[in-house]
Amino acid sequence: MRIKKTTVIKIMGRIFILTGFFMIPPMIVSLIFGETAIAGDFAVTVILSLLTGCIIVHLFPGEIGLLHVRDGFLIVSLAWILVSLISSVPYLMSGSANSFADAFFESCSGLSTTGSTVIEDVEILPAGILFWRSFTHWIGGMGILVFAVALMPSLGIGGQNIVASEAPGPTLDKLTPRLTDTARTLVCVYLLLSFTEFILLLMGGMSVYDSMIHTFGTVGTGGFSDYNNSVGHFDSSFISIVITVFMLLSGMNFNLYYLFLKKGFSVWYKDTEFRFYIGVFALSALFIFMVVNIASDGTDVRGTAVDATFQTASILTTTGYATCDYERWPAVCRTVILFLMFIGGCSSSTAGGIKAIRIVVLLKMLRRGIAVRLHPDSVYPIKANGRIISPEVASAISSQLFLYILLVFAGAFLISFENMDLTTCLSAVITCIGNVGPGLGMVGPAETFAFMTGFSKIVLSVLMLAGRLELYTLIILINPRYWNYER
Repeated sequence: MRIKKTTVIKIMGRIFILTGFFMIPPMIVSLIFGETAIAGDFAVTVILSLLTGCIIVHLFPGEIGLLHVRDGFLIVSLAWILVSLISSVPYLMSGSANSFADAFFESCSGLSTTGSTVIEDVEILPAGILFWRSFTHWIGGMGILVFAVALMPSLGIGGQNIVASEAPGPTLDKLTPRLTDTARTLVCVYLLLSFTEFILLLMGGMSVYDSMIHTFGTVGTGGFSDYNNSVGHFDSSFISIVITVFMLLSGMNFNLYYLFLKKGFSVWYKDTEFRFYIGVFALSALFIFMVVNIASDGTDVRGTAVDATFQTASILTTTGYATCDYERWPAVCRTVILFLMFIGGCSSSTAGGIKAIRIVVLLKMLRRGIAVRLHPDSVYPIKANGRIISPEVASAISSQLFLYILLVFAGAFLISFENMDLTTCLSAVITCIGNVGPGLGMVGPAETFAFMTGFSKIVLSVLMLAGRLELYTLIILINPRYWNYER
């Protein structure tokens, strides 16, 4: 089955147009703050993006038609690489990034909702650039192509193959008969969460600008802030609690919000993944609180409780915001944080990581393996949400975990040529491929990735995109069988 090259080009034209429109808000923000030069940089990028897209659409007219899975993989990969390249242009034109590697890293980090940065002092950046930096979290959170399916019905039938290749988590459930209606439903939930958090942050004393910046980073589970101290800059328990709640809400399966409106609260406590997700959060936060509180002799119980719950939610949901430097916590707490980086949020959420449902299935596979060795003739089906997990799905989850670990070690090997310590190497790769943001060691919450070479930044940028696209979407393109039309 041959790849529909003309169809791929048509969709790339529409992605150019969509990206151009997304750059209009930061251009307006630049004008509001009197940054005419920055507004000009955005204007040039917007014009070039829209012009390129319109030319492609004009040269390749007609309907897009049916898309196959093979087309979906290529379209998604090219789209995310293309948007990352376009998004890096304002960083270069404004001088906010010192090199292409820096600009591409910052762009990939924003769109993949990772939140790692190479900028050592974000507070000196223009307001328009900071807005764009966080706005890319909000765009990437739901996914460029989910927005495209929701807002551009011209993608037509077969769009499921695009979204399935892009959406975070094992599956993207169709909540409504038509995919465009499903995508619009998810976008509406996304908008509602964003608006609600924005209002609450305003009530907490944030400015309109700061509220928008931190809403983008929270709902998109990205973590970019316009302050070097992140959320800790505000020194407000109310703001920390609001952001904690919305990080957890954004790390949940978005399908459950729709089902909640149809079936009520039962969908929450009946969902296996949700129970595991909340359980991991509660136990981890309680453990970290107890250890840190004992280590600090209980001098600030309230502050410790807020920081423990905030950082647990931030790492588990792969948001990456910080209210304190957890590098100063006892080693056992940092170990828990490393485990949380691996787990991540729920499937079909804006969070990264391996995903809670995969961890649940892997644990059940482990339990079954033990049971089968004790009772070889017994049958132990693996269930989630009352449904039996097929051997094919279980095998796919195992393969995903193996690929995840393989890429972690491969990435750590590639960047280890910089002669960094092992903690920094491993956590840098884990935090990028899991779209978490801060790591441990030299890339902790109070540090940046600025010290790395251009090569390492490009490697980590690719890993961010691979992690955002569930690994296989990018990796499959380097398999010769993908390009063999006879298979």
